[in-house]
Amino acid sequence: MMKRRQFLATAGALTVAAGAAAALDRDPTTAGMEGTSRAGTLLPSRTPMGPRGLELLRMQEDLRRALKKPVEQRKWVMVVNTKKCSGCFACVVACMAENVAGPGVTYRTVPEQEMGDYPNVSRIFMPTNCMQCDDPPCVKAANAKSPGAMFKRPDGIVAIDYTKFRGKKVVEAAQKACPYTAIYYDDGKLWTEGTPAPQPYEAAPSSEYSQSWHRTGGEPPSGSGRKCHFCLHRLDAGMIPACVSTCDGGVTYFGDETDPHSLVSEILRKHRGIQFKADQETEPRVYYLADDTEATDNLKTCLACHQGGV
Repeated sequence: MMKRRQFLATAGALTVAAGAAAALDRDPTTAGMEGTSRAGTLLPSRTPMGPRGLELLRMQEDLRRALKKPVEQRKWVMVVNTKKCSGCFACVVACMAENVAGPGVTYRTVPEQEMGDYPNVSRIFMPTNCMQCDDPPCVKAANAKSPGAMFKRPDGIVAIDYTKFRGKKVVEAAQKACPYTAIYYDDGKLWTEGTPAPQPYEAAPSSEYSQSWHRTGGEPPSGSGRKCHFCLHRLDAGMIPACVSTCDGGVTYFGDETDPHSLVSEILRKHRGIQFKADQETEPRVYYLADDTEATDNLKTCLACHQGGV
């Protein structure tokens, strides 16, 4: 028989649970996502969503809407708000895991810059990746060494043919031409090299450019140049890039610039977005928000590490 104390504790827990469920029903930030019961019935989720969760859901819907259009009618862009970045590096880790990146290869970096003198010191974190330029100098440089090594897709993504973008000379030519330090050479090394037991995740395939690749055995992308491609394989599957979905701070946004109803279009209408090294006329597809003088000055200071200007 249940003791009185146990009964009261159980009843109290049930009351709290019922109240929480009722609160979720009234909570406008509860996401309309769905789950499945044991009987296979579709049930509404009771997972509460904050502002960032709602933004992610909206970007997901924007993506699905964009995928219904022909590829040449989409123009993917990324928007970054550096004032929200705390330097947690979750986007970097997610990117490396998603794309099975080896040592020395990272599609996403977060450089940091300290400004001011004690006690008035501030620090800015600068999430960056390939800018997917509309006039990419890296493509011209790589193709001059190996025709077809790189190419610009109709949706704005600068893509790579791993079977042609191979060898240090070809990759170095593209690296020197890139103003954003966005291209890396994959030498095939493993993180666990020299340890007693290489780990299974290092031999996992990466799904890039509509194909499955294995880094082991010297096969591409080992020996090839690599860079961010806005997680093209995820886009094709109806998912937003890994760095965006992992960012809880509301730093990075992604979507179709040609869609006036997309979140990225709305943000760029309401806020000032700047492109790095615009004077080089590469037409990058990544924008950094700079609504105020402080934000602009911070970005310019951070650019000193990139040897360029806005």
